[in-house]
Amino acid sequence: MSNIGSKETKAFDEKRAEAFAGNLLQILNSGGLTLMISIGHRTGLFDKMAELPPSTSAEIAEAAGLNERYVREWLGAMVTGKIVEYDENSGRYDLPAEHSAFLTRPAVSDNLASVAQFIPLLGAVEDDILECFKNGGGLSYDKFPRFHEVMAEESGQTVLPALIEKILPLADGIIKKLENGIEVLDVGCGSGRALILMAKTFPNSDFTGYDFSEEAVGRARKEAQESGVQNISFEVKDVSTLDGSEKFDLITAFDSIHDQAKPADVLSGIQKSLTEDGVFLMQDITGSSHVHKNMDHPVGPLFYTISCLHCMTVSLADGGEGLGAMWGKEKAVEMLTEAGFQNVSVENLEHDILNNYYVSRRS
Repeated sequence: MSNIGSKETKAFDEKRAEAFAGNLLQILNSGGLTLMISIGHRTGLFDKMAELPPSTSAEIAEAAGLNERYVREWLGAMVTGKIVEYDENSGRYDLPAEHSAFLTRPAVSDNLASVAQFIPLLGAVEDDILECFKNGGGLSYDKFPRFHEVMAEESGQTVLPALIEKILPLADGIIKKLENGIEVLDVGCGSGRALILMAKTFPNSDFTGYDFSEEAVGRARKEAQESGVQNISFEVKDVSTLDGSEKFDLITAFDSIHDQAKPADVLSGIQKSLTEDGVFLMQDITGSSHVHKNMDHPVGPLFYTISCLHCMTVSLADGGEGLGAMWGKEKAVEMLTEAGFQNVSVENLEHDILNNYYVSRRS
């Protein structure tokens, strides 16, 4: 007889219950603060407060060009959340330098305030996601109007500052080849900022970006035109159709493979599209393919949330397998090997605790 549906009666542990209730309250407070941190980032309040001496709410609002009443209420959340300090005698607010080091744009890859934007962005599709829970399917990219903007900003913090000096050198010998002139493809190029930087840095090489999103490709073309680079092109293309008819010496993918509807086809197509001594450099979310091994992951709950409300669902919306952001290192290496790569190494960079870097070669 099946025991499904029954549960053994256990003694109620009052201390355990109280501890869990306290943890829930902390989670709820953190959720509220995440929304307000996103607002602080988007309005530039953190950047402005980092420049100001201890100031009143009116002085902060004036300096930021914002409404004082809203700024004052936002400051209330920041003070009670122990992000901003408040002097009750002078009525002045201060953002400590130790806090601004993780909340302002000059912090670059350490700026976690930009990551907070994912929560309101994903919260906006909650009703639609509920329908997916009931009926399956997924949400297409057009349900996430700010996604490419936020991802471009994230790329600007984690990828661009380290791309030339740290990320590309992970593939031995590639810098010299780029200087001499090779063909480069970026798969799932998004707004194209990484590719534009490479095109500027290595004028002897030619760069191509593929993305199935017309919005993303439009943004990439606009930015490329504004930057004045000539050795670059962007195309709207389903990268699962890569068949080796075009050959590239270097193919890159920055946090894009796990979103694909047919990731196995994409990886196989990439392998076929490399020259004999070509290299595939893939950045993707760090973590394990096994949930129990992610218990100590520094942002495990956040990544599973982003995966469920975006990465997985956009793949399912296109009839895909819904691999999700937390596909993990084990699954990634397995799929790269099955795609035909004979040499796969997994690298990590000190500045980026959120991603693994996979260097794969045909032979």
